Amino acid sequence: MLLLHGNPLTHVSWHKIAPDLAREFTVIAPDLRGYGDSSKPDGGSDHSAYSFRAMGQDNFELMDQLGFDRFQVAGHDRGARVAFRMALDRPERVERLAALDIVPTHTVLTNVTLGWGMEAYHWFFMAQKAPFPEDLLSRDLGYYIRYKLNKKNVGLEIFSPEAMAEYVRCTTPEQIHAVCEDYRATVTLDLAMDTEDFGKRKIACPVLVMWGSNSHCGRHFRPLEAWSGWSDDLRGTDIPTGHYPAEHRPDLVYPIFRDFFSGHEPRLEDLA
Repeated sequence: MLLLHGNPLTHVSWHKIAPDLAREFTVIAPDLRGYGDSSKPDGGSDHSAYSFRAMGQDNFELMDQLGFDRFQVAGHDRGARVAFRMALDRPERVERLAALDIVPTHTVLTNVTLGWGMEAYHWFFMAQKAPFPEDLLSRDLGYYIRYKLNKKNVGLEIFSPEAMAEYVRCTTPEQIHAVCEDYRATVTLDLAMDTEDFGKRKIACPVLVMWGSNSHCGRHFRPLEAWSGWSDDLRGTDIPTGHYPAEHRPDLVYPIFRDFFSGHEPRLEDLA
């Protein structure tokens, strides 16, 4: 089972459920390219080094090195977007896909509303030409990371002190630049790829989506409707969390993951 984290996090974001999952699965949880302690290569003039396809290729190569031809993948936030692209590009390799608190990129960027834009301002701010966002965000890195993680009506209490210390440690000017390259690739290359595929290709494997009822995803989108355009084998539900479900309510995320990745239909009605 490959676990892919989101922005502005690292693989540490899985620490509340990975030990339980590891009792039944082989768990691989890397830092995405540009994040945490992973390498931070130059993005190139077109930012292609930080497209979801490039990040997905990193993880295909990682799983190759570990000897896994086929595997299951769960992603949160940016990691879920990487997993989405991996499942589209290489359907023969991805057995099951779970996505936490996103709707597909094409839906996001073709249905921008005032409410979503106010909560997800960073999509367009971080995508501005370098080094404008990098210079501003790097003025006070500690303030930035705490502000970014402090979601509406949730706060910072959901993060353990150890996890928060790791997120602060990894918030460096180099990571900020890489993350900005990620968002620049999203509004250009990734959107173009998804636009090309929309209505023509679908994810072949079973898909599970969960989103926080108190997250910007839950407030501004209809996730199952958005995902239905990309999957014919789809199930999902909202859960009472904000944007970071695996750290906010691991007691809900873990059993649903365990059931789904064991090949069973998760008992989503119990959460209704």
